[in-house]
Amino acid sequence: MGLSLDYSRERFTLDDGLSKAVRKVFVQLYNKGLIYRGEYIINWDPQARTALSDIEVIHQDDKGAFYHVKYPFTDGTTFDGKDYIEIATTRPETMMGDTAVAVNPSDERYKDLVGKKVLVPLINREVPIIADQYVDPEFGTGMVKITPAHDPNDFKVGNRHDLERINTMNDDATMNENAGKYAGMDRFEAREAMVKDLEAEGLMININPIVHSVGHSERTGVQVEARLSTQWFVKMKPLAEQAIKNQETDDRVSFFPERFEDTFTQWMENVHDWVISRQLWWGHQIPAWYNKQTGETYVGEEAPKDIENWEQDADVLDTWFSSALWPFSTMGWPEDTEDFERYFPTDTLVTGYDIIFFWVSRMIFQSLEFTKKRPFKNVLLHGLIRDEQGRKMSKSLGNGIDPMDVIDKYGADALRWFLSTGTTPGQDLRFSYDKMDSAWNFINKIWNASRFVIMNLDGITQPELPDKSEWELSDKWILSRLNETIGHVTREFDKFNFGEAGRALYDFIWNDFCDWYIEMSKEALTSEDGDSKRNTQNVLAYVLDKILRLLHPIMPFVTENIWQSMPHKGDTIVNAAYPVINEELNDPKAESDMNSLIDLIKAVRNIRSEANAPMSSPIDLLISTKSETLKTIFEENKPYIDRFTHDKELQIADDIQAPDLSMSSVITDATIYVPLAELVDLGEERNRVAKEVKNFESEVARVEKKLGNARFVDNAPEDVVAKEREKQADYETKLAAAKQRLAQIESQL
Repeated sequence: MGLSLDYSRERFTLDDGLSKAVRKVFVQLYNKGLIYRGEYIINWDPQARTALSDIEVIHQDDKGAFYHVKYPFTDGTTFDGKDYIEIATTRPETMMGDTAVAVNPSDERYKDLVGKKVLVPLINREVPIIADQYVDPEFGTGMVKITPAHDPNDFKVGNRHDLERINTMNDDATMNENAGKYAGMDRFEAREAMVKDLEAEGLMININPIVHSVGHSERTGVQVEARLSTQWFVKMKPLAEQAIKNQETDDRVSFFPERFEDTFTQWMENVHDWVISRQLWWGHQIPAWYNKQTGETYVGEEAPKDIENWEQDADVLDTWFSSALWPFSTMGWPEDTEDFERYFPTDTLVTGYDIIFFWVSRMIFQSLEFTKKRPFKNVLLHGLIRDEQGRKMSKSLGNGIDPMDVIDKYGADALRWFLSTGTTPGQDLRFSYDKMDSAWNFINKIWNASRFVIMNLDGITQPELPDKSEWELSDKWILSRLNETIGHVTREFDKFNFGEAGRALYDFIWNDFCDWYIEMSKEALTSEDGDSKRNTQNVLAYVLDKILRLLHPIMPFVTENIWQSMPHKGDTIVNAAYPVINEELNDPKAESDMNSLIDLIKAVRNIRSEANAPMSSPIDLLISTKSETLKTIFEENKPYIDRFTHDKELQIADDIQAPDLSMSSVITDATIYVPLAELVDLGEERNRVAKEVKNFESEVARVEKKLGNARFVDNAPEDVVAKEREKQADYETKLAAAKQRLAQIESQL
């Protein structure tokens, strides 16, 4: 892939240095009261048998049902003429853990029921009806069963009302002894059995099928179980507040695109305590030991001295705990190393938007906590690579694309070009073989153009620009365009707009350099004027050298290969200076003059194409213009006009009359006529010019509308408004000339 890596600084998360950093962070947070061990409702993966953090749970729509069940009163109380209340649940298998029924204290319907007791069906446990703000009176019946050991919200309600926590499941999601006769059954088997028993006992009111959002493990895909468990947690509120506050300072982390800062901030504002213990065999073992006799807990960077009396916690830390330290632990922290002093904070993190929560946010708050600095200046968030249909690549769909296969077919540079320029920051990118073909074709164009240049550099040992007095119009133009491209590409790179930078490079290389300058250079390269040839060789070499340097960050292989084959200084292009703007090369007049010449050549080519007149047949070319500037440009560059239009006679004047049978084209400040008596159909020519008139009218109307918008005129930069006014004047001039030409044709019909 062409990644520039420093293998002398290779790091692995379980290296001694990084492991030391992990232990130090754990101990310091523990001593500060920000890490604690406690019983809490956690997300549990019953297949992997480990805890999951909130962001490792993927919610998806599953088919399910609302089971409406009778909970009978214990003392003969009736409600609405019935001796039971109606409770709706999607998870009957958790009923054995019910320890209360709750209503909202403001719900007038149930105020007289608070304090009464009902029986939990199938197990006949007496539980109270309590009042708690958690209950939404508008949802369902406005009464909910409370299962503190199997639901995070119920857990909080249970804490407020001092309710018993009854866990009814084992860690593999089978029912335990608290589930009575259902013990040993899988949770879904138990659900089916309980539903049958409720129906048999007349306790099931009805079953309403639904589709609802259910959490699944990101790791195994199985349905996550909310489970009461003793785990290690990071208290997030003070760390999150510190990270949010830092975004208001000069030391803030800049997000690209900016919208993802809102994503980061919103998550920090609503973050829950982070469960960091995992029931896995691989990872950093938690640096906590329990005394075998007293049960005392010891937390430290090193094991207790009398280790035979202690047993270390068997759990390991969430992998993101160590990853959160990556920006500074890899630099040798907690030691005060030379690398840490030199490289921290780092400059830019490049990562996917899908791990803002997992990684980016955690690096930020851990860095602020332990180094008092941001971990990096910028975060560039890119999208995901999807298949051609826009689907996420996955093993189940079989739509994954191996980048090595793509590289074998197209080369690494083509893949890098596609990935770098095919999208905008934060947006997903569809993989496309058509676009890979385009990338390969672009590289092929660069390769062939470079071969032409190198083949014509005989005697050039180091490209040096000739004296400015020796430059032709084409030289001035290409160097000015190069300078403009360097500025444009650099600005876009600085903003991480690689797509825009790529488009600017593509347009300059393909259109300006290959299609125009190289073709124009052939005039000098084949001339007998040695000075002219040498000047053109130097300009060709100079521009190609700068193009290769601009392209190198995206196309490292092909640019290095070409650069080594041409005159250069230094061992490798990797260490060559990146191009910078040279104000002396800016030449707006040359660009304007050259654009007029290009417009003329394009216009004649279009006429030839529409008249099916091949380039091999010479034509008369008549240019009507009152612009002395245009006359000078065309007359001084007649060799180019001859080469690109193959004219046998060129007339430039301000009083040219349109030949009776000719085709025409309007460019800025001039009308071009090509007499093609044997090929011209005046009716078709009228239709073509009439279409041209409509196009110019449309452009004039568009610009007038834009300039008539006060908000645009008042708020847009002055140079942008000025360019629109220039366009307006240009289109109006072209429209007038096209209308005049249309009138001439119609007078001949």
